[in-house]
Amino acid sequence: MNPDLQKLFPYPFERLARLKEGIAPPQHLQHIPLSIGEPKHAPPEFVLQTLHENLDSLGAYPMAKGLAGLREAIARWLTRRFHLGPGRVDPERQVIPVSGTREGLFAFAQAVIDRSTKPLVLMPNPFYQIYEGAAFLAGAEPYFMDTLEKNGFLPDLDAVPDGIWRRCQLLYICTPGNPTGAVMDTAYLKRVVELADRHNFIIASDECYAEIYLDEARPPAGLLQACEEMGRHDFRRCVVFHSLSKRSNLPGLRSGFVAGDAKILAQFLLYRTYHGCAVPVPVQLASERAWDDDRHVRDNRRLYQDKFTTAMEILAPVLDVKLPAAAFYLWPRTPVDDQRFARELFARQNVTVLPGSYLSRRSPHGDPGKGRARISLVAPVQECTEAACRIRTCVESL
Repeated sequence: MNPDLQKLFPYPFERLARLKEGIAPPQHLQHIPLSIGEPKHAPPEFVLQTLHENLDSLGAYPMAKGLAGLREAIARWLTRRFHLGPGRVDPERQVIPVSGTREGLFAFAQAVIDRSTKPLVLMPNPFYQIYEGAAFLAGAEPYFMDTLEKNGFLPDLDAVPDGIWRRCQLLYICTPGNPTGAVMDTAYLKRVVELADRHNFIIASDECYAEIYLDEARPPAGLLQACEEMGRHDFRRCVVFHSLSKRSNLPGLRSGFVAGDAKILAQFLLYRTYHGCAVPVPVQLASERAWDDDRHVRDNRRLYQDKFTTAMEILAPVLDVKLPAAAFYLWPRTPVDDQRFARELFARQNVTVLPGSYLSRRSPHGDPGKGRARISLVAPVQECTEAACRIRTCVESL
């Protein structure tokens, strides 16, 4: 067996299931799961219809490179969403469909890491657990950058020693952040690019929450947008990952893409040719329709905006919780140990949230996830309101 498998930690939801073992929550209360970032809003009907109309194309093997029409739709979306110059994204060389960002982010590390040089993969802490697993299985060592409230929940780039940067081969960033909802502006992203140039590493920007934000006048920036402002039109050392899971409420479609530096993507495409994880043709055709439509995304975003408004009105008086800029999570401090809080909330109110320490690793400065909980506002509006009321009742009883 691959010895690197022994380095993997139990996945957060495995730990959560064990935490809840033996608990019998109140049966008169319907269970409300707010632990996993799985959107529960209705997917767009026109996407489902397109999928249904093209089921006969399951009779053909999909190509790893993807259909030209999908890559062109993605290029159009990137251009209008991130204010890129006309024709800046070449759909032939700078876009590859992937089976959701989870698969793409993991596979990317396997393709780009040179394991012969004691490589480091840098990532935020707390973090999406795929970053760490991808690093281990690529033969690299993860290095964690704490995202603390005093730094706006963004990694402190200046706190990373030069020796660490010199060993870095891949930097994962997440904007908007999971679980904090923090957004990196273009000034911050430009600093990241400058560090990549100085120390010769690749930036993988996980931007799957980019379309879920609270201020319609201030959509989150992206890494390619920062490149555009820098005049870095080849997107050198920069790749971005996006998905329809959050944007279009299609987590089961497993459809996303990676875009950016053409030289890097040429090698990633070679890897994917052997990796054998091409996106099925009906999924690609339905995805093309989704990327070309922005109206359903605005409608979806309004539902999250309403839920955040209501949840904050209910929870802010009893919890230390801040309104995030984007994504669909609340990241409050818990009134007791975060694992105890999750257990008590489930036992007393039949609501499931994720202990913050399940998303983080201990660093020399402590554990940045300890004493917090991730609350995913993914349920319908009425359920989220009910859940917020139950959480408040639980907090007041503690």
